[in-house]
Amino acid sequence: MHGLHFIQDLAVVLVVAGAVGWLCQRIGLSVVVGFLTAGILVGPKSPPLTLVRDASSIETLAQLGLVFLMFSIGLQLSLRKLRRLGFALMLAAFGSATVMYYLSRLLGEALGWGSEESLFLAAMLMISSSAVISKVLHETRTNHERPGQLAMGVVVMEDVVAVVMLTLLNSLVHLGAGDGANVGETLLTFGAFVVLAGIGGLLLVPWLLKRMSIAADEELQTLGLVALLFGLAVVAERAGYSLALGAFLLGTIVAETPHRHQVERTFEGMRDVFTAVFFVAIGMQIDVRELWGEAGLIVGVAAFTIVTRPLAVTTGLTLTGTPLKDAMRTGLTVTPIGEFSFIIAQLGVGAAVLPASFYPLAVGVSLVTTLFAPLLTRRSERIADAAIAALPRWLADWVRAYHGWLERLQLRKSRSLLWQLSRKRLVQVSVGMLFVTGLVVFSEQLFELVAAWSGVKFMPPNALKAVFWILLVLVTLAPLVAIWRNLSAMAMLYAEMSTKGVAHAKRLRPVVETGLKVVAGAGLFFWLSAILPAEGTARWLLRLSGVVAVVALGVLRRKLIYWHSEMEVELMSVIEVGDNRMTATTAPWLRPHGDWNLHMIDCTLSDLADCQGKSIAALDLRARFGCSVVGIERQGFMIPLPPPEAVLYPRDKVLLMGTTAQVREGRAFLGAVSGAPVADSLFEEVRMEALTVPAGSRGAGRTLGELSPAQNHGVQIAGIHRAGVRILNPSAHETLRAGDEILALGAPVHIADFKAWLRQQPDVAMEAAAD
Repeated sequence: MHGLHFIQDLAVVLVVAGAVGWLCQRIGLSVVVGFLTAGILVGPKSPPLTLVRDASSIETLAQLGLVFLMFSIGLQLSLRKLRRLGFALMLAAFGSATVMYYLSRLLGEALGWGSEESLFLAAMLMISSSAVISKVLHETRTNHERPGQLAMGVVVMEDVVAVVMLTLLNSLVHLGAGDGANVGETLLTFGAFVVLAGIGGLLLVPWLLKRMSIAADEELQTLGLVALLFGLAVVAERAGYSLALGAFLLGTIVAETPHRHQVERTFEGMRDVFTAVFFVAIGMQIDVRELWGEAGLIVGVAAFTIVTRPLAVTTGLTLTGTPLKDAMRTGLTVTPIGEFSFIIAQLGVGAAVLPASFYPLAVGVSLVTTLFAPLLTRRSERIADAAIAALPRWLADWVRAYHGWLERLQLRKSRSLLWQLSRKRLVQVSVGMLFVTGLVVFSEQLFELVAAWSGVKFMPPNALKAVFWILLVLVTLAPLVAIWRNLSAMAMLYAEMSTKGVAHAKRLRPVVETGLKVVAGAGLFFWLSAILPAEGTARWLLRLSGVVAVVALGVLRRKLIYWHSEMEVELMSVIEVGDNRMTATTAPWLRPHGDWNLHMIDCTLSDLADCQGKSIAALDLRARFGCSVVGIERQGFMIPLPPPEAVLYPRDKVLLMGTTAQVREGRAFLGAVSGAPVADSLFEEVRMEALTVPAGSRGAGRTLGELSPAQNHGVQIAGIHRAGVRILNPSAHETLRAGDEILALGAPVHIADFKAWLRQQPDVAMEAAAD
C-alpha cells in the first residue's frame, strides 16, 4: 500500500501548501514563506500536527519538485538572453558572487567553523532566490523599473553561478577535490559536459519537438517532453553531477527553441504544483526545536546577509559601469536567498560534510530575508539616496572618474579591428575544444548507454568497443578540423597585424605565421594527450582509431568541413530564433520616468475577467482612470503600443502606463470579476446542417453580404445547392433564392436561430422591428 500512502502524503502537502500560502498572500507575505511554513507544520519533526511521516515519500517529493523547479528556472535562461543582458552584467554577477564568497568565508572563520563549513556557507549566501525576487518585484510593481530589470538580470546570471557552485561542491563531497588543480579540472570537465549536452540537445531537441508538434497530440508532446526531462536528469546524475543540472540544462535548451512558449504554457500547472511541493518538502525536513535552538545564529547570519548582499551586488554593478543609485537599489532588491541555498545545504548535510544545524540555518535565513525583501524593495530609492548623500566626496568623485574611464575603454575596444576579427573564432575554438573534451572524457558513459540501448549481443565486448571508438573518432574529426582551421586563420591574421609597417614585413610575415601555427599545433597535441585515455585496452584502441582517423582525414577532409559547417548553421538557426516576450531585455523602450511621475505595471487577465473580449477603445481606460495600455503579451508574442481596436483576451499580459494611482485603478478594473456567468465555448458543438430557404423568406433575393449571417447570427454559409449545381464557399455577392438548399456551419443554437429567421416573412419581420 505504499502507493496509496504516497498519494495521501501528496494530497496533504498540496492542501496545506494551498491553505498556508493563501494566508501568507492575504497578509502580504511571499507564498514561498507559506510553503516552507506548511512543510514545517505537517512534517514528521513537528508533532502533534505531523501528517506526513514517511521519509522516503518526503525525499521523492523533494526530488520531483527539484527537477521541475530547475527546469522552470532553465526555461528563463537562454543564450539569447545572456547575449542581450551583456558581458558587463555577467561580470557584475560573478564579481558580486566573489565579494560575497570572501565576506562569507570571513564570517565562517569568525564563528570558528572549518574550511568546508565556511565554503558551504559562502555558497548558500552567494545566490539569491529567483522565485522570491520575481514575486516581490511583481507584488511591489517595480519589475518595469530600471533596478527591477537589473535585479532580474543579476538573478539570471546568479543561476549560472549556482549551477557552477553545485558542481564544485558535488565534486568536493564525492571526490574530495579540495586543491586548486582539482577545482580547475572539475570546472573544465563540467564545461565539457555542458557543451556536449548543450550541442547534442540543440541538435536533437528542436527537431524532436517539431516532429512531435506535427505528428502527435498535445498530451503526447507533454509526455515526450517529461520523458526527456527525467532522462537528461538521470544522464547528468550518471555523469557524476546532479538531477538538478540535467533538468536545468534541458530548460535552457528548450528556451532556445520556438516551442518555448508552448512548453511554458503546458508546464505551467505542473511547475506551480511541484515548485510548491519542493518548498514544502524542504520545510518537512526541519525540526522546529532545531530552528528555535539556532535562532540566534539564524538572526545573526540573516542580518549579515541583509547588509553584505546589497554591498556585494552594488560593488559588482558599480565596477562594471552601472550608475551608483541603480546599483544600490538593485542590491537591496536581490537580498533574499532561497531554492539554491536549500539544495546546497541538503547536499552538505546529506553527505555528512555539514552538521544537521545547517539545514534549519538555510531555511531560517531564507525566511528572514524573504520577510524583509518587500520592505527593502519598496524603500530602496530612499535608502539609496540617503547612502549616496552620506558618501565621502572623494569616493563619489572616484566613482564618476572610474565610470568615465570605462566609457572611454569601451569605445577603444569597439574600434579594435583585431579583436572584432578574432572574437568569433576564439569562441568557436573554445566551444569546439570543450565539445571534443566532453566526448572523450565521458566516452565510458556514452559507451554504456550505446551498449544498453543498441542491445547488441552477437559482438564480443572488445569488438563493440573498437567500433564505438572508431565512430567516436570520426565524430570528433569535424570539430578538430574546424579548430585547426580557426587557429590557422588567426595565426595568419596576427602575423599580418604584428608585421604591419615593419621593415622586411613580407619575409617576416610567413615566419611569424609558421611559428604561431607550431605553437598552436603543440598546444593541441598536449591537450589531446591530456584527455585521451592511455591505459589497458584503450592503448590499442587509440592506435586503431588513430589509423582510421588519418585515413578518414585524407579522404573526407572536404566532407568534414562541410558537415561541420552544416552543424554550425543548424545551431545558429536554433539560437537566433526571435524572442518577443514582454521583458526588460526585449523591450528597451520600457524605462522609468520618475521625474514625470509615470510608472508601468503589468497585469494578467484572468479567465473570468469582465473586460475579456472587449477592445481597448471600448474599455476607455484613458478617460476613466488616465492610464494607457502600452503593451500586450499574448501567447509569448509582444504587441507594443497596441491600436485602440485591439481586443483583450483571457491570459493576456497587459502593460499599463500612468501615475501610481492611475495604473493601480486601471489594474483593479482589468482584474475585476463580477461573477456574471460567462458564455460557454461552443467549439465542440460546431456542425454543418442543410437548410432550405422557404418561399417568401425574408432572406430570399438578398446577397450574403447584405444578410451577414456570420456577424448577425454566428453562422457561416459553406455552400449553396441550386438546380443540381453546388456552389462551395459562396462569395458575399451570391444571392439567395427561394428553394435554395444552403449548408450552414455553426453551433446548434445559432443554426436554430438562423433557421427561424429564414422562416419569417418580410412583413412579419418589419412588424417585429417596429415593435
